[in-house]
Amino acid sequence: MSCCHYYAPTEGGDAAFSVDTNAITFGKGCLAEAGDHAKSLGISRIALFTDRALAAFPHVDNVKVSLLNSGLDVVVYDETRVEPTDQSFKSASQFAVEGKFDGFISVGGGSVIDTCKAANLYSSYPADFLTYVNAPIGEGQQPAGPLKPHIACPTTSGTGSECTGIAVFDLLEMKAKTGIVSRHLRPTQALVDPLCTHTMPKNVIAASAFDVLSHALESYTARPYTQRAVPGTPSARPMSQGANPWSDIGCRESLQILGIYIKRAVNDSNDTEAREQLMWAATLAGIAFGNAGVHVPHGMAYSVAGLIKNFRPDGYPTDEPICPHGMSVIVNAPSVFKHTAAACPDRHLAAAGWLGADTRDAGEEDAAEIISKQIIHLMRTTNMPNGISGVGYSTDDISALTAGAFPQQRLLQNAPCTITEESLAGLFEQAVSYW
Repeated sequence: MSCCHYYAPTEGGDAAFSVDTNAITFGKGCLAEAGDHAKSLGISRIALFTDRALAAFPHVDNVKVSLLNSGLDVVVYDETRVEPTDQSFKSASQFAVEGKFDGFISVGGGSVIDTCKAANLYSSYPADFLTYVNAPIGEGQQPAGPLKPHIACPTTSGTGSECTGIAVFDLLEMKAKTGIVSRHLRPTQALVDPLCTHTMPKNVIAASAFDVLSHALESYTARPYTQRAVPGTPSARPMSQGANPWSDIGCRESLQILGIYIKRAVNDSNDTEAREQLMWAATLAGIAFGNAGVHVPHGMAYSVAGLIKNFRPDGYPTDEPICPHGMSVIVNAPSVFKHTAAACPDRHLAAAGWLGADTRDAGEEDAAEIISKQIIHLMRTTNMPNGISGVGYSTDDISALTAGAFPQQRLLQNAPCTITEESLAGLFEQAVSYW
């Protein structure tokens, strides 16, 4: 086991880490296996979650046909909202309660999968909405037991939601994102079909890929699990337990894949090999961050997305302003990793090299500049927004953005260095623009 000095024991720190994952099937055409998997899980009446745009693509129909051919009773819910809210979670949960399903299947991106997780949770263990929402915004309670079977079928190469026990949404009254976290939310089974990437618009490929990059880089540079306090009981060890030797494996491989394929996948829609490789990277990073946790870029993204004003990116619904999750994360990343590099420069430098940076003759003192510049290079060559100003913010918004992000302590405390409210404001200031 390659723990090296990063996992040196600390006084009062945990001496063990956990490895949690679900069953995963990866391969071209595996969506056609949905019916057999659902039947083997004992499902007879299943709710198929998707959204209206995806419902027009063959992926949803392929899954539905497979389910019907296996003799299942299938009811489609296509009211899922891109970038879900507490209201859309509640609507989906009401549908699940009324439908009396004994299983769920989600076909879509992170928004669809997360909505399905929430519907499964609240229909299995009804409660006031904030009961399960992360503290301090909600009560942070855990469900009383396992949920009903859920088969997740991602159609984007980015969120990793099919591998995690996390569901993220916009809490409208706060104008900020938050989430629900529980091992019970992790889907029972994931069917990851790389053919889904062939139909994704360029901007969706890019935003999704940068979400993968952030998952892997944040998990790899997260606070080591040995610096997290020993839990009161072993079962209380959090999923976001910090960087560990298991998560390192997925992070490293994912970053290397991104370094080779991200520009090709975004800039050449005919390069199906590159797009399919991004789906594999997303799966690896999803498993990794599901066992380590992300940190500051994702914490900042919650307010970037929640306070969005008039931004309407290509490839996404235009009926209202939206900042796709991957974009809301990556606009913060160069600023953050330039700051966190001092805490573990060797890890930041290694990651920069995997992403394609020239690290020959570079020392650890160069890590901050190199990792920041390499992320900016990848952003520019894939037409990502130029920092938070690229999605409509200015220095006048830093106070509000900081106020929205600082409550995300579950994420901020997973960073390799202490993040104060003052330092968080400084990170937003540095993220206004990069070129």
